[in-house]
Amino acid sequence: MKKILLLALLGLPTISFAQKKPNIILIMMDDLGYGDLGVYGASQYQTPNLDKMAKEGVRFTHFLSAQAVCSASRAGLLTGCYPNRIGIAGALFPNSKVGIDAEEETIAELLKANGYRTGIFGKWHLGDRKEFLPLQHGFDEYVGIPYSNDMWPVNYDGTRPENNPKKIHPELPLIRGNEPASYIKTLDDQAQITQILTKESIQFIEKNKAKPFFLYLPNPMPHVPINASAAFKGKSKQGLYGDVMMEMDWSVGQILQTLKRLHLAENTLVIFTSDNGPWQNFGNHAGSTGGLREAKGTSFEGGQRVPFIVQWKGHIPEGQVQSGLASNIDLLPTICAITKSPLPKKKIDGVNIQSLLQGNTDAEPRKEFYYYYRTNNLEAVRKGTWKLVFAHPGRTHEGFMPGQDGFPGPLREDFPFKQALYDLRRDPGERYDVSEKYPEKLAELQTLGNQARAEIGDDLLKIKGSENRAAGKALNP
Repeated sequence: MKKILLLALLGLPTISFAQKKPNIILIMMDDLGYGDLGVYGASQYQTPNLDKMAKEGVRFTHFLSAQAVCSASRAGLLTGCYPNRIGIAGALFPNSKVGIDAEEETIAELLKANGYRTGIFGKWHLGDRKEFLPLQHGFDEYVGIPYSNDMWPVNYDGTRPENNPKKIHPELPLIRGNEPASYIKTLDDQAQITQILTKESIQFIEKNKAKPFFLYLPNPMPHVPINASAAFKGKSKQGLYGDVMMEMDWSVGQILQTLKRLHLAENTLVIFTSDNGPWQNFGNHAGSTGGLREAKGTSFEGGQRVPFIVQWKGHIPEGQVQSGLASNIDLLPTICAITKSPLPKKKIDGVNIQSLLQGNTDAEPRKEFYYYYRTNNLEAVRKGTWKLVFAHPGRTHEGFMPGQDGFPGPLREDFPFKQALYDLRRDPGERYDVSEKYPEKLAELQTLGNQARAEIGDDLLKIKGSENRAAGKALNP
């Protein structure tokens, strides 16, 4: 309390609680890289709305996704848990027999119990059977696709040849509530996704302007196959990917303008991030890591470090750049604290990062992070700016020519990475193993790894964790 009073006396904004419960808007892109926004160094296209959002709020430089892949990252974001703790791994395919368990409490469920209206407009990807869909996990409204937009019976170029490797997939549904409302069958259909989801999101805000709401907008783009509507196609100097990014920025701008028009900006916390790094082997249809090592599907920084921008007018100091360590698993406890909602009954891994949002550069709510991948492989651990990568077989994009115009290039999934210690402050590209120079740091992070293994396990060493929980099982497999 004394600290809040001091900040007020100094004329600095603080995260205060208005008499009316604050609205929450969470926008998450798909496969957007660390270097894909103007404020993070993007070139040949502009993202003025997000750049302005960063200027009027806080931008993080060490924000990590829970894992570097779709379903796992989303499970972590919505439950505040490492996804492997709750049995979610990889990217779930159509008709998956597993999904998010009914006993796991999502942000939507916690806020709904606190009087919020909840809506999701975009990609779900935590199970496509009815028992796994959003309406059964805390959301009042849902319009979107149940899994990734490339899980459809259409080839990379938009055709349907007889030898198409994707013909095993069903048609891609656009779901409203619990049932398909239509199907996305062509690349032209894909081009309309951002427009549709933006319109639905704005309507949701307008309908609920007099009551607290939680809007979750997980845009399926720029995950391949990418496409932009006619209003943005051909507008950037970076080709179709730049066009998609400009349309995405427009979408964010429309949301922010709606808040201003309805006089909701000062009572709405707006969050922008990505589920993981870019899918780099798609070349000119993929994003940028901003020079970080590797990309999607790896536990190196290019796979898990993503943009993170937060704005809340009058409550968060403007123009901050925050270098504190944080992750999308921290959003649930932070949102619960801000909205005065209860935390889940079961153990979570996220921490409250309000102090970082407030501009406290000395705060360190998250001191450590576990980089798990695949089913339950502990591939790295981090403490502060120190990161220990354990020996593991993994994906590498290095040494392979990326694909072009929607087609993927080759990569290797079983590269034998050796154990290495990195000082990310001096070596953000993770190129120089300093294990011999800092043996005490090596030992400290090895101990941290053993703590993670004891609790959540490690398939690489065939260690079962003591506190893992199972994913949900389909009712009629």
